[in-house]
Amino acid sequence: MASAEEASKRTHVEKKKKVSERYWQGSGEENKDEHRSGADVLGDQQPQQGSQTKHQISSSTKKKKRKPEGSHGMKAVTRVDPFPGSAPVPEEKRLKFRRKMKIDQLPHHLTKIRRVVASSQAASEITENESARYDQLLLLEDAGYLEGDEDEDTCTISQEDIADAVDITAGAKYFNLNLSQFGPYRLDYSKTGRQLLLGGKRGHVACLDWQTKQLMCEINVMETVNDVKWLHSEAMYAVAQKKWLYIYDSSGIELHCIRKFNDVLRMQFLPYHFLLATASATGFLQYLDVSVGKEVAAVGTKAGRLDVMCQNPQNAVIHLGHSNGTVTLWSPNQKEALVKMLCHQGGVRSLAVDKTGTYMVTSGMDKKLKVFDIRTFKPFQSYFLPAGASSLALSHRGLLSAATGDIVQVYRDVWNTPVKKPYMAHKVHGAVWGLHFCPFEDVLGVGHGDGFTSMLVPGAGEPNFDGLDSNPYRSAKQRQEWEVKALLEKIQPELITLDPGKLGQVDYATFEQRHQDKVKALGYDPLAKDKFKPRLRKKGRSSTGGVERRKNQVAHEDQREVIMATLKEKAETEKEREQKKNNNKETAAVKRSALDRFKKRNAQ
Repeated sequence: MASAEEASKRTHVEKKKKVSERYWQGSGEENKDEHRSGADVLGDQQPQQGSQTKHQISSSTKKKKRKPEGSHGMKAVTRVDPFPGSAPVPEEKRLKFRRKMKIDQLPHHLTKIRRVVASSQAASEITENESARYDQLLLLEDAGYLEGDEDEDTCTISQEDIADAVDITAGAKYFNLNLSQFGPYRLDYSKTGRQLLLGGKRGHVACLDWQTKQLMCEINVMETVNDVKWLHSEAMYAVAQKKWLYIYDSSGIELHCIRKFNDVLRMQFLPYHFLLATASATGFLQYLDVSVGKEVAAVGTKAGRLDVMCQNPQNAVIHLGHSNGTVTLWSPNQKEALVKMLCHQGGVRSLAVDKTGTYMVTSGMDKKLKVFDIRTFKPFQSYFLPAGASSLALSHRGLLSAATGDIVQVYRDVWNTPVKKPYMAHKVHGAVWGLHFCPFEDVLGVGHGDGFTSMLVPGAGEPNFDGLDSNPYRSAKQRQEWEVKALLEKIQPELITLDPGKLGQVDYATFEQRHQDKVKALGYDPLAKDKFKPRLRKKGRSSTGGVERRKNQVAHEDQREVIMATLKEKAETEKEREQKKNNNKETAAVKRSALDRFKKRNAQ
């Protein structure tokens, strides 16, 4: 029996799990050697030697239990975050995304309104903080400018030097197209800035991806081309030819010939309205809806030949320049001009409006370049150019390009401070016939008599684009989806006004007029407050005396508004009388003459 118990104990000890070693226990070679020696001893010993085996087992277990000091005393160190919570947002960035001011003073009895206002303010604060926090992450690119060395003028830096200094991809954006046979050329960039459309006066029309230099199509219409313009996407473009207006696709196939639009000289496309505005030599301003192919409006300006035209991107109003020095603003809703401005003493040669719709730049035959504030319709900057400016263009970042003959000059901050010298200058081969800044790129396209030139203008383009509106890297599927969405969100031409902010306001005058017409038609006022009718009570509590008593208790509430109005009128009239008396006393005291001292006091 004893041997069986010893065997059971021995087997129990041998099956005990080995404790895994930890990294703080150091090198475990000694322990491993000891365990091996102990195992060899147990294996060599016979079962009857119980005392020795017990002694060895107890020593081995004691060795296993021995651990370095501090092994069981280790505790998890809890470190306190020195910067708890999210990172603070500067107040300046929060002001950039603030939409409304806080409403603190509200009556205490309006509990429901106070609750709604508090929740809306909390939601606006959250969006304000998040937008300000991720502003730098979402808008990664910054706009830079050309800076010269000490005492170096930036306008003396040539395009070749800039192309050599920048990287290969940016340097490839400066190039020249020698097309002297069919020039001079007019040009237009697509809304995404990837495609370029060229139209030569002698009939040459070409569209290409100017960054990859891949030609999309090239045709010759065999007649004079006055202007070219991309439509809502790079799949279609319009060409104003000698007689009529033609629509082509990106492969050069003629889609439409619109004979209602004849003798077109200039064109502007309104992307959010899908309207193509044309100015003709006969003095007509016409609007074509390209989504349905119908003429929306035709306005006779009665101002002669229309060869100066631009649009306001902010409110889609068309600006026309005339030979008598005036600039007129037009909308398809009215047959008369919204505004007429006398800008120059001579004829107007070119127009340009910035993307915010705040400033308008004009150049005239009087060799002056003027900057107007469209909010007040008054000039606040005027410059004199020795040869005048034949073409003007404004970039997304506010740079102004002006062409005088074969020289293209670029100016910075023409509306903030008086400019004394140009920011950049470049000379091309032949007279300039068209200028256009490429969207989202520091590139200025110049169409001249010898072809086309792509200039590098640092700081001209907007570095961050809206991928939902105009994505330069969109695929064909994304373009199709965007086109469907844009058609669904198309703005009607009736909403084109000088001040688009009025569309969200309530027209109280028309509301009152409609209410009066409704009252006349119905014979009563449907919005009038009904008279108080006491509720019928039972058990003899609705006697005639009780009903009249309840009516008398509520009668003063119906007349409360009338009484308050009469009290206010009385108070105002009393204030006016007191003011008149005080004024009369002051005037009497002032008008006293020197002879008044001889008057008798009793008479006074």
